[in-house]
Amino acid sequence: MGQTNKSKTQLLTIASFVIGIAVWFAMAKIPAIGAILTDPVTIVKSFWTELTSGRLWQNIYVSLFRVLGGFSLGLAAAIPIAFLMGWYNPIRSIVEPWIQFFRTIPPIALIPLVIVAQGVGESAKITVIFVSTFLVMVISIYQGVRNVDPTLIKAARVLGARDRDIFFEVIVPASFPYILIGVRLGLASAWTTLVAAELTGASKGLGNMIMEASLYFRMDVVILGIIVIGVIGLLMDKGVLYLERRLTGWQELRK
Repeated sequence: MGQTNKSKTQLLTIASFVIGIAVWFAMAKIPAIGAILTDPVTIVKSFWTELTSGRLWQNIYVSLFRVLGGFSLGLAAAIPIAFLMGWYNPIRSIVEPWIQFFRTIPPIALIPLVIVAQGVGESAKITVIFVSTFLVMVISIYQGVRNVDPTLIKAARVLGARDRDIFFEVIVPASFPYILIGVRLGLASAWTTLVAAELTGASKGLGNMIMEASLYFRMDVVILGIIVIGVIGLLMDKGVLYLERRLTGWQELRK
């Protein structure tokens, strides 16, 4: 039964992809739309041209470096701060209002300040992505800490567990699924912020490739850059989902 459902899901996914490509072809044939939405065949040709020239690989590498750099720093900061907020009320009272305040500010609004403070080097781009991913992940992980079943904590105290033991043996494992959710949201935020981050004087990168192509109305390259960002982001998300299934399988057993 499970195998049958899996096969149906795969067939639906393939059908959705085929229908999407067909609709894309049809829309590209409409003159008013086709001037902007280049057809898939032209996109494939542009992909091959950019790939064989080496420019695409270079842009992918540079953008990956920025995304993973900002995301890694954001995750490293989000985990301890989220746990401290969830575990200690005074820290939550001090930190949470500021996080909620900055969370409402678009990362692109910080670009002028970042440029003045750090110039237009790699650190400026990584900083913009760091801020975006940190604010997304810290809230998600914090909610995970707050949503830990109080019964588990009470049971641990009855058995004589100390605060340190409760934190590492109850709070952290119970919050782990929320950490993975935060990672998924953080990666998505990193990629959506990439183009804004590369506004800080970038000469390479997928966001820069899209912006340069738009200046010369090379819509095939613009759409190619958008597709590449989407594909890489999707593959990263699938990777985190795979880890989630492998590392949180114990939750299904509990159910």
